Amino acid sequence: MRLREPLALSRSTLDTATERRTDLGWLVAAVADERTRYLIVDDGRVPVTEDRQALRLLGTAQLDREPTVTDIFLGIDEGGVAYFAVIAWDGQRMPPGPAATLREVGALLGARDAGLATHAIAITNWHGTHPRCPRCGQLTDVASAGHTRVCPADDSQHFPRTDPAIIVLVVDDQDRCLLGRQATWPRGRFSTLAGFVEPGESLEHAVVREVHEEVGVHLVDPVYAGSQPWPFPASLMVGFFARAASTEITVDGVEIAEAGWYSRADVDARLASGELLPPSGISIARRLIESWYGGPLRDVLTT
Repeated sequence: MRLREPLALSRSTLDTATERRTDLGWLVAAVADERTRYLIVDDGRVPVTEDRQALRLLGTAQLDREPTVTDIFLGIDEGGVAYFAVIAWDGQRMPPGPAATLREVGALLGARDAGLATHAIAITNWHGTHPRCPRCGQLTDVASAGHTRVCPADDSQHFPRTDPAIIVLVVDDQDRCLLGRQATWPRGRFSTLAGFVEPGESLEHAVVREVHEEVGVHLVDPVYAGSQPWPFPASLMVGFFARAASTEITVDGVEIAEAGWYSRADVDARLASGELLPPSGISIARRLIESWYGGPLRDVLTT
């Protein structure tokens, strides 16, 4: 089985040009360039067009304040245009007009804009939750064009964190897939099983452990399928396919409230009746299920 493409949040087309993050002369020129474009981020929301199919980017002259070299450098496009993110605080407002979260528009945006929004939201989440040095509690300074924070008290450097999580489509010897519903989800919402990777654990070990913990099923042969950033707030979702060595289900009752084995006919019937609500179009879970299913799931009841 191969993962259906594309993954909505893995379509970035920009060159992140990491060597430019510490090139002060280049950054000074970039923030003064009238071609440079800025994406404003306000608590996970970004400005979008009325049809929600593109970002609304600002030029340098349209900002509420002077741009600086500590604004978050996102990358350069093929034409040499630089892109930065600005957090909507400290003198900068969200521009008037529609705004949306990545969950709402991630699948609608084009590849460049999906990449811009994903990068910008992920790193602004980190700035919002990590303003202080974890060693001494001192407020840190922004460096490396927004990709590092430095403690002025002890000179320690701190970098954006990413929490790896696995997500797996499990199939049994009858070619049925295993889907579960988290206890906090609405009735009918089912998806593939997932969980965070623990310290000192391989991705494959996490796949086997999480499925057994959540539903009591033993797995064999976990195979990597693909990955995408998931900045809600700071995850990397790593997708797998795996085979079931057992089929008896015992839900943990804490994270998973319901789970079951589904044939393609079951999926068709339950989608049609509204008993099954699949995961959103931006999720890797949706692509994993569709890869097994053999095509796009009907969208009539998808949110």
